[in-house]
Amino acid sequence: MRFPPPLRPGDRIGVTAPSSGVGPDLQPRLDVAVAYLRQRGYDVVVGECMSAEGVTSAPKAARAAELTAMLTDPAIAAVVPPWGGELAIDLLDELDWDALSAAEPTWLVGWSDLSTVMLPITLRLGWASLHSLNLMDTPYDPAPGLAHWLDVASTTGPVTQSSPGLYREGWTDYVEEPEVTSMALDREGPWKVLGGGGVDVSGILVGGCLEVLSPLAGTPYGDVPAFGREHADEGLLVYLEACEAEAPAVGRMLHGLRLAGWFDEASGILIGRTAAPDAKRMTQQEAVADALGMLDLPVVMDLEFGHVQPFLPLVNGASARVVADDRRREITQTIGG
Repeated sequence: MRFPPPLRPGDRIGVTAPSSGVGPDLQPRLDVAVAYLRQRGYDVVVGECMSAEGVTSAPKAARAAELTAMLTDPAIAAVVPPWGGELAIDLLDELDWDALSAAEPTWLVGWSDLSTVMLPITLRLGWASLHSLNLMDTPYDPAPGLAHWLDVASTTGPVTQSSPGLYREGWTDYVEEPEVTSMALDREGPWKVLGGGGVDVSGILVGGCLEVLSPLAGTPYGDVPAFGREHADEGLLVYLEACEAEAPAVGRMLHGLRLAGWFDEASGILIGRTAAPDAKRMTQQEAVADALGMLDLPVVMDLEFGHVQPFLPLVNGASARVVADDRRREITQTIGG
């Protein structure tokens, strides 16, 4: 794996929207988020592909060119989008993969639809990428036990995070409260081990948002089985989270990934907490059990990397150990070689 250099105050962070852009009503929140990065000591440059007039921020060729330019610019240490969206998949055959392969790795930070780009960058280039809150969510204070993505990207060595055991339903309206920085975590939600018992498992992290990654299975951009074979000595920790799909659809997608070999070299599977709906005859947990319960693998559910606050940053390509038992619910990632 090739890890980008640790972020340091004074480094430049590029902002571009490879998927959805930001409308005028949300410009105040964008300004707050950019100001937060600058207050932390970073230089920030905002790109041209930021419009919210369409489903994407710009035509795909323009978005791909701007993202490639930022990722290959030696003056830019990290690239973070305002948020995800719907159609980042249209970038994959537009990106200049030769230019990216020849460049030194740069942190690409994001989640949701950005998983569509981040995972291929890890699989194809061997670059670590950071699955974490996007720019619009960056001003939030991390929950107890969890780290801010800026601190994860600034670290070399082990980073241990522990579950706060709390979450909230819904998100703050950034139009009404553009300066919000705290999460009102008011519900209890511990990790769950499928089948019960305790888990202590290690492997290399790969994953992201289930709805946008499942279409990549069987394509040159989602060859998790080949990546797993390359790292078979350590095994993979495959992590996935559902954004909004009903339980049976989640089950179908997980079955599809299983049939495509995504778990063949896995040492364990991590499932993020979701607010996606159950169905009349199947819950989200039952969908996971139906698709993955047949595997002889530990499955830990309701980790804090889903579309539910709070958020646990994970580094694609990092070696990690997950412990879930009566005493501990924690994950330790090793950043860097």
